[in-house]
Amino acid sequence: MSHAHFSLGPGTYAVPMSLHAENRRRLCDRLRARGVAPGAVVLLQGGEQRCEYDTDREELFKQESFFQWAFGVKEPGFFGAIEVGSGRSWLFAPRLPAEWAVWMGAIHPPEHFRALYEVEEVRFVDELAAVLAKLDAKPLLRLRGRNTDSGSWAEPAGFEGIEKFATDDEVLHPEMVECRVIKTAAEIELLAWVNEVSSAAHVAVMKKVRPGLSEYHLEADFLHHVYANGGCRFSAYTCICGCGPNSATLHYGHAGAPNDRVLRDGELFLNDSGAEYHGYASDITCSYPVNGRFTAEQRMVYEAVLAANRAVQAAMKPGVAWPDMHRLAERTILQHLLRGGLLRGEVDAMMAARVPYLFMPHGLGHLMGLDVHDVGGYPAGIERSTELGLKSLRCGRPLEAGMVITVEPGVYFVDALLEPALGDPKLKPFLVEDVVRRFRGFGGVRIEDDVLVTPTGSRNLTNVPREVDDIERVMAEGRRAAEPVLA
Repeated sequence: MSHAHFSLGPGTYAVPMSLHAENRRRLCDRLRARGVAPGAVVLLQGGEQRCEYDTDREELFKQESFFQWAFGVKEPGFFGAIEVGSGRSWLFAPRLPAEWAVWMGAIHPPEHFRALYEVEEVRFVDELAAVLAKLDAKPLLRLRGRNTDSGSWAEPAGFEGIEKFATDDEVLHPEMVECRVIKTAAEIELLAWVNEVSSAAHVAVMKKVRPGLSEYHLEADFLHHVYANGGCRFSAYTCICGCGPNSATLHYGHAGAPNDRVLRDGELFLNDSGAEYHGYASDITCSYPVNGRFTAEQRMVYEAVLAANRAVQAAMKPGVAWPDMHRLAERTILQHLLRGGLLRGEVDAMMAARVPYLFMPHGLGHLMGLDVHDVGGYPAGIERSTELGLKSLRCGRPLEAGMVITVEPGVYFVDALLEPALGDPKLKPFLVEDVVRRFRGFGGVRIEDDVLVTPTGSRNLTNVPREVDDIERVMAEGRRAAEPVLA
């Protein structure tokens, strides 16, 4: 029975190291099923400690995700090996100089890491070649492959003397990606916990929002809440805290737009924030009025997005193609905007003309796990669509039980999209121009949940108020709690 675990102490989640042992076992099972020789050895290289530019200021280390998935090691500079036939695993720790203890703390022996991470053996990195030679590893399976979401490549492990070994850089990456796509019960439990921590933080921010605060105040509140109440030292991505027109900027919050606008009465606020714990992510977006009360127009747009979110979750189940869910969200939004007076014409004709792209230029959602935009969205044989909107979809494959995927439809009013469309003879007939122009500066609404695909349907891991009445009630409770008590 596993006793070793990762935790930040009381009140935080204890992640059993058996989670990673199970991941290694699944990987070996999959490789053997693909005909990989039992004598082959998986060789992974962990992340390295980096400094900012040309300084000696160390960045806060975050482990490389494939290595984290397989071993759960929090320190930099490690290698890991797994024998395919037996499943036996080794870690190789960096041999630290004596002065390390002066500046960084205790230097731990191999036995410390063996017990901490529950592997069969731990040696030093400078012993790696000798250990692999003794194993007679044939071949070394190294990780090289392209992340279809980012376009970046995973680079294979390398060490002095590796040229003496037979290596295979083809077979490992696609098999390891597929293992990461389908979550184990232990991973699902961890992801659900991170979602609960993030959901509670979203509710805390929702209760505090009011005119006069700055966007960064709400970012700070979210980050404080998930760290103070869950030990989530990392966020899964840079918080997007946009009010008014900023809520229509899909990746707002970057260095050039650092969540620095003052919230104004009558505007919408969009909070896209998610905590991360032990490398596992959450990704939640809430949208609501700064003053706590939806106007009729805000409610119409919000309920269009909510209807799309709910329609998708109701339709999700194994075998359903994710692009079809994107189209379902688009169709639902069009129907609501048509009834709301923004559009005219037939929904089928709007779909064919790609009118939905004008209001939802991003994809419906993405796989999530160790990375907020997790690997595996486009395996071999699944091609990315070239259609507007769909070409931005980060996952094109059919759903399978055990996937965790975000459902995040949205409606945004972006001048850079709408102004050209109002002059486009193919698109202008569908747009009620005076109404569309009235929404300039409105911003946008996104409703994002993290959803587990189950054998029979789906399970929403996110737990925040979504109905208009519930949001207004929670925000009113927050205002009452903040009011001074009169003597």
